[in-house]
Amino acid sequence: MATLRDIQRRIRSVQSTQKITRAMKLVAAAKLRRAQERIVAARPYANKMGELLGHLVAGREGVDGARHPLLEPREGPRRQIVVITADKGLAGAFNANVLRRALEFIRASNAQEVTLVVVGRKARDFYRRRPWKIKRDMLGFWDRLAYSHACELADYFMAQYLDNEVDEVHLLYNEFRSVAVQRPVRQQLLPIGQGEGEAGAEAEAVEYEYEPGPEAILGDLLPRHVRMQVYRALMESLAGEYGARMTAMEAATKNAKEMIEVLTIQYNKARQEKITKELLDIVGGAEALKQGAEA
Repeated sequence: MATLRDIQRRIRSVQSTQKITRAMKLVAAAKLRRAQERIVAARPYANKMGELLGHLVAGREGVDGARHPLLEPREGPRRQIVVITADKGLAGAFNANVLRRALEFIRASNAQEVTLVVVGRKARDFYRRRPWKIKRDMLGFWDRLAYSHACELADYFMAQYLDNEVDEVHLLYNEFRSVAVQRPVRQQLLPIGQGEGEAGAEAEAVEYEYEPGPEAILGDLLPRHVRMQVYRALMESLAGEYGARMTAMEAATKNAKEMIEVLTIQYNKARQEKITKELLDIVGGAEALKQGAEA
């Protein structure tokens, strides 16, 4: 049976853990608000650019029959998968979910050659011990995430695609839905599709006049679209990480509180038993002295 000192030591240990989890929750909540504001502000621009691009690409087919290299689908087996995770843990199943989704996609892929670009230390550590080749990693930038990081990655992907080193590029990341919900998603980055949903359905009904010309317009818009999609994926992942960590630390703080209450009850019971035992010893000793005096 645990002694009073052991129970007190456990209570102090859990209280220290509770202070840490509460502080981490507050830090994540403060960072989440800024990250959420950024992604909410960026989504309309990214969606509108995708919609516009869907119209332009569909209308582009009848201009002169030529197509931009970033739009050309290829039949080759070389597929590059970009896995975006966090640098740190303590965020519930945030990293595990996207890693599992990426692993399922890789194993189900019919591509003969698969290379990886890992963003975040958790993805790097996970795939370092597995047989797939990591072509590039990007770590230690999440606290200072900027558009330049997305441009660096996107330009790297486009350079590989234009140099005919890869035939497909796919993004896998956690999409931020709410503080408690982050959904792993896969998005084909290259080659660029012709639009989805309403953009693809209505693209044929939209006609554009190009000035200075379709090559110049698409040559500027397509790389910008790729950079924006990478930036959006990074911001979605960052907001999702803070939301998952805040939720996990809130649950950990609540569990610590419940454990402290249970340990306090155990301590009070053990203390009461000790007091009762001491009283019984005193009463027993007094009774023995009384009987000895009467004898």
